[in-house]
Amino acid sequence: MKISTRGRYALRFMIDLALHGNGEYIALKDVSQRQGISIKYLEQITSLLSKFGLLSSVRGPQGGYKLSKPPADYKIGEILRITEGTLAPVACLDSEVNLCDKKGVCLTLPLWEGLSKVINDYLNSVTLEDLMNKNMAEDSYMYNI
Repeated sequence: MKISTRGRYALRFMIDLALHGNGEYIALKDVSQRQGISIKYLEQITSLLSKFGLLSSVRGPQGGYKLSKPPADYKIGEILRITEGTLAPVACLDSEVNLCDKKGVCLTLPLWEGLSKVINDYLNSVTLEDLMNKNMAEDSYMYNI
């Protein structure tokens, strides 16, 4: 699994809103300048995040974007699944039901299911607030597989 630029930029964008918003709407040009991300790319990301209710927006000269809920209520897994689609390590786990015709005889399936669980459990345990506060302990990165 490799997180795309869109996923990485979406996280940076959301953290920026959390750090600088204070409940106010923030113009894309301000985030663009701070993060070094083009406004066009941010527009694509905001469109997707707004569609799923993660952002509130207002048009006009005083408009912009803000988080629609507190940073502690955003799971990183949620943001990445919206921007990346599935986080599954193999195609047969892309949907809730494994439709692979080899699933009954595949000896590697338990490995991929375990890896998928570790990835999702970890990303769902980290919030936007955790990232913005840099409160992630070193040992929180350690998983035994």
